[in-house]
Amino acid sequence: MQPTKTSWPALAGHLLRGALEALAGITLFAMMLLTTADVCGRYLFNAPILGSVELTQIMLAMVVFLTFPTVTWREEHIAVDLLDGLFPRSMVWIRQLVINLICCVALLIMARRIWHLAERSLSWGDATEFLRLPIGYLISLMAVIAAVSGALCAILSVSYLLHGLGIRRRKGPEQNANVL
Repeated sequence: MQPTKTSWPALAGHLLRGALEALAGITLFAMMLLTTADVCGRYLFNAPILGSVELTQIMLAMVVFLTFPTVTWREEHIAVDLLDGLFPRSMVWIRQLVINLICCVALLIMARRIWHLAERSLSWGDATEFLRLPIGYLISLMAVIAAVSGALCAILSVSYLLHGLGIRRRKGPEQNANVL
């Protein structure tokens, strides 16, 4: 029995997804530990952890944005199925193509705006109020991840277009879960 060969894009996508999910998981775990320690310190010892609110806010932003590319690629965003009944099975690719194009444009516009805010934050030296942590770098990370998610939506759009034109077979949105 021969082992199956994995293409380099699939391997790179798998490693990227694993890294993003691991980093988000570690951040979420750290946020949980920080909150638990802060609450215990506050109520048992009357000594809360200084700056815990700021750290929790930063970690929450990191968790949300680090998982965004994976959620985008797997097409696991919150969805309302109002239009599902209007499209016959053979035309679902058109719906998915349009949805992914709209998401792509929205994410790229959002990434551009967030990047502008990051530049402004870095030039002004914005920092958190208590711990004085610079927030421009976090905002830059958010912009880059939004742009990556927009690019993933563009790739999904091309994939649906190729499927619709009969150039490439596609099972559906769940097929993407194995690539990234």
